[in-house]
Amino acid sequence: MRTFTLQQSKTEVYTPHGGLALVGHCLNRHTSLPQTARTVVKRHGIPNIDLIRTYLGLITLGKSDFEAVESARTDPFFKSAMGIKQSPSSARLRQRFDEDAQALTPLLEDASCEFLKSVEAPVSPLKMGHVALDMDVFPMDNSQTSKEGVSYTYKGHDGYAPIAAYLGQEGWCLGCELRPGSQHANNGFLETLKRVLPRARSLTGSPILLRLDSAHDARDNRDFLSQQEQVDFLIKWNPRKQDPLVWADKAQEQQVWTLGRYGKMEAVLSEELPDEPGIRRIVKVTVRTSDAQGQLYLEPDVRLEGWVTSLPVSVASNQQVIDLYCDHATSEQFHSEFKTDLDLERLPSGKFATNNLVMTFATLGYNVLRWMGLRLTGPDAPVRHPAKRRRLRTVMQELMYMACRLIHSSRQRFLRFGRHCPGFAVYRDLYRGLASPG
Repeated sequence: MRTFTLQQSKTEVYTPHGGLALVGHCLNRHTSLPQTARTVVKRHGIPNIDLIRTYLGLITLGKSDFEAVESARTDPFFKSAMGIKQSPSSARLRQRFDEDAQALTPLLEDASCEFLKSVEAPVSPLKMGHVALDMDVFPMDNSQTSKEGVSYTYKGHDGYAPIAAYLGQEGWCLGCELRPGSQHANNGFLETLKRVLPRARSLTGSPILLRLDSAHDARDNRDFLSQQEQVDFLIKWNPRKQDPLVWADKAQEQQVWTLGRYGKMEAVLSEELPDEPGIRRIVKVTVRTSDAQGQLYLEPDVRLEGWVTSLPVSVASNQQVIDLYCDHATSEQFHSEFKTDLDLERLPSGKFATNNLVMTFATLGYNVLRWMGLRLTGPDAPVRHPAKRRRLRTVMQELMYMACRLIHSSRQRFLRFGRHCPGFAVYRDLYRGLASPG
């Protein structure tokens, strides 16, 4: 094995994070944050926009802790790529976010949708023509901490339970609002929905299909959604105190049983809700007399599963409605990308408002990385398995962690990439599109 001689240059600047140049253009050219950040008035100190640039750069590298800023303070490429004039220390970054969290949060929320509109991000509809809007709560484990808002979650650990909204088959995030872990998913849901729907309408003119789990099966939600124009809903039915045997008798009367396997029968029923015109409930009754190995039960096991929707039969049949809700599970992958790829399982601050601001940063960073990932499915992208979209971790590996050299020459700055850099063609196309005057 060859032995290498190690050397460290005293003048040359190399970086393992070449993708920051893309993120810097996304923030500075395609959002109005450089202007709106000035509305949060500070008499002295580091400008708000430099704090935003610094932390967004860290988030897109998968670093959520404030201490990570210390290595960025002395990195000339980090500052140049993000357009930072004054770099904060970790203590100062934490302090300023604690002071201005509530004022900065709405600015970043607006900037996230503004970015998607500016880059003309595609919003792919479903086969039926509707654009899916998935909203769901997911737990974040922050156990053994005394952070504000940490409480017992439905997953059996202490933490937070933020609610996120994703639009289209690309999964654009329209918001990820932090909530205490013990807060019920439907508590305050309508207020969140009223903030999310205008953002969705600003990005697409197609009708919207809102998909929710059984925690949101409430009459107030259905009444509100029925009043919205070009908005349909698909909500998992909560049987509550329903008797499964009653539904089994209904299936027997209608003779709609199908045999899934020996010892298992299924029936799909549909009915209009009597006091809600245009709303139908689809119920799937499953009766098992034995398990998959053929072991007989002492008595039949009858289970219910259902969905409530405003979609007419002419648009989606019963089976299509069930399939549409199964596709709602894709949002679970987006949750995991927040927690693992962006390193946000355990939030960095002890204050609730600051952690909510961190989630807003993550929403903007998520959308930036998701948009960059669209180019990683093309024929000139680095070799990966075929996919409709790439995980954020893949985007980081192929674009954000791209090594290059920063060169100053003739009053110009150059980024020089290696001869065998596999993602250079994708990087070049993205950078030219972001940096173009139009």
